[in-house]
Amino acid sequence: QVQLVESGGGLVQAGGSLRLSCAASGRAFSTDALGWFRQAPGEEREFVAAISSGGSAKFSDSVKGRFTIYRDNAKNTVYLQMNSLKPEDTAVYYCARSFTIGTLVAGQGSSWGQGTQVTVSS
Repeated sequence: QVQLVESGGGLVQAGGSLRLSCAASGRAFSTDALGWFRQAPGEEREFVAAISSGGSAKFSDSVKGRFTIYRDNAKNTVYLQMNSLKPEDTAVYYCARSFTIGTLVAGQGSSWGQGTQVTVSS
């Protein structure tokens, strides 16, 4: 059973930056695709970014050019660097894993973290 634990959320002003971390435990990490999703109040969960085992990345159009995803397999951790944050980025951010990046881009994950709140003030 894979466990994913997110951290790094908080309150930031518009234009600021945050880095989210997701630490994985329970099984081999390096062969998994990993991703980030978010859910704002009253909204459905949406895909944000994903990275394959080989390091290829995908982003939603809403964050492309502002967010970066990268992984450190030695630390079993995936990161989401968020720059130029906007109030509309406010949401609970979830980490997820799957066998393929395509599955994550499609909105499906095999394991999910508990989420971390990101609030961007205007």
